[in-house]
Amino acid sequence: MPTAIYESPDSGNSEELINVALGQEKADLAVISARVLNVYTGELLDDCSISIKGKRIAYVGTDPGDTIGEKTVVIDARGKTVIPGLIDGHTHIASISDIGEFLKYAMKGGTTTMITETMEAFAVRGYEGVTDFLAALKDQPVKILGVAPAMVSISKTAFGISRETLGKLLDRDDIVGLGESYWQAVFQEPDRMLPIFQDTLASGKTLEGHSAGAGGKKLAAYAATGISSCHEPINAEQVLERLRLGIHVMAREGSIRRDLGEISEIKEMGADLRRLTLVTDGVSPGELMEKGYMEFVVQKAIDSGFDPVTAVQMATLNVAEHFSLDGRIGGIAPGRYADMLIIPNIRNIKAEYVISNGQIICREGELMVSPRRHTFSEESLTSIRLPDKLKPSDFSVRTKDGSPEAEVRIIEMVTDLVTKELRMRLPVIKGEIRADVHQDILKIAAIDRTHRPGKTFVGLIKGFRMRAGAIASSAAWDTSDIVVAGADDSDMVLAVNRIHDLQGGFVVCAGGKVLAELPLPVLGLISDMPTETVAQRIEDIRKAAFDLGVPFPDPLLTLATLTCAAIPYLRICEEGLVNLRDGKTLGLFVSDPVP
Repeated sequence: MPTAIYESPDSGNSEELINVALGQEKADLAVISARVLNVYTGELLDDCSISIKGKRIAYVGTDPGDTIGEKTVVIDARGKTVIPGLIDGHTHIASISDIGEFLKYAMKGGTTTMITETMEAFAVRGYEGVTDFLAALKDQPVKILGVAPAMVSISKTAFGISRETLGKLLDRDDIVGLGESYWQAVFQEPDRMLPIFQDTLASGKTLEGHSAGAGGKKLAAYAATGISSCHEPINAEQVLERLRLGIHVMAREGSIRRDLGEISEIKEMGADLRRLTLVTDGVSPGELMEKGYMEFVVQKAIDSGFDPVTAVQMATLNVAEHFSLDGRIGGIAPGRYADMLIIPNIRNIKAEYVISNGQIICREGELMVSPRRHTFSEESLTSIRLPDKLKPSDFSVRTKDGSPEAEVRIIEMVTDLVTKELRMRLPVIKGEIRADVHQDILKIAAIDRTHRPGKTFVGLIKGFRMRAGAIASSAAWDTSDIVVAGADDSDMVLAVNRIHDLQGGFVVCAGGKVLAELPLPVLGLISDMPTETVAQRIEDIRKAAFDLGVPFPDPLLTLATLTCAAIPYLRICEEGLVNLRDGKTLGLFVSDPVP
């Protein structure tokens, strides 16, 4: 069934639209003499006009005259192209940037709808955290919808959402589905996952997928649960396999991964692309400032060889149809929300005007409407609840016997995101295992800051290459943990305690000094600083980490994903090391029994 966006059209508004279309009332805003892209038919219609009343479109056609009155604001497009407002069908807005600051840049390029995950807020504060976050997204100049958190986590305290809580979220008009559910967890925990899948489908909303690494029978089994999308394919062959199973494929081009170049080969395979969409999966503040938002993605698709009309459909109608929102958004037609942008031509996605909800929100790159700033609750601003300041002894790895060495499991970085298990025998010095920068072995710790505040697991990691110091983050994926890696226990303590003082953040330390930091006071995830400041602080952190030896292009991403339940394959949380192949939690010492 169609999902409403914030409000259903009342009879009074429908009567107004009828009257404007018939020329009995006048439009509030009209775009005339345009070349309009009809995404429903794939046509570019010349000398076309659009008449708008309130938030919605009343008329589209070549004879707008009697819809326009003295008070109608008229934009003469002079043959320029009008396309529907762009939609990002999968993103993570609860990440670093304040929503008001994010929108200052995102709105300029023509994105008028976003659909975001809410798992980050749920991991920290549960239902109340999600509703506080959703309140920040509401009543903005553009539409921002959410998906309820499936909460697949390697941390047992963060895993899962109750059917009662899910039901309350699914009852909301601004929740359009259940968020990404990693396929391995669905198979490992069917008794917990399948009931919430059934509840979501019964509500008429979507199941968003995450099938990285699945293929053949495993992918078919995953699709059989009702999963309707996946944003993880990284090449055309993976896209085609999912399209053939009826899955809506979201081609990702954002700060986490840039897959569109490889995926673009799908256009040579003769497949129908109506179930292919464009998404970002999140954009960092720096790249948002430098490259833009969905307009950059659509332009990249065109530059990669996609037909321009197809590229626009992939970021408008295709997305809206997937979420059963096409009766409200995704195209330029009567009754739809008046979301559109005026661009020079269909091959140049550069917004000269952006209209959202019937209002001009940007003209020639200048915002005409300011985003709303949300005041978060005190609980969301005090989410780092460690019982005490940490001490160096909290990161001590002590052995249980007097042996001169011990066999341990080590997280080995294969790439900046992928890990594997390495086993080594390390010397025991005065009863403990120590970091050894000469062998590139550092300590890595996860500290619960919410559910069991202060519960800590300390492990070892190879491949981070820090020669000294420590780096810590309170924005650890799929958990409410603080994650810290370091060559020195005292610097690890300094980094975590500084995060405690800031009530969230990223911190790099060395030699007993803070070298760079970014406060994240909202849920320990989101900054309250201007985008420009945030981007510079992140760059300072990257440089500080690089100077200490960290080779990764985005060390904060590398650190945050070490708790992720989806990226292969040895991860860490406050309970221990977790092998994603079987979901089992492991201890540091190989001799320890598996729980």
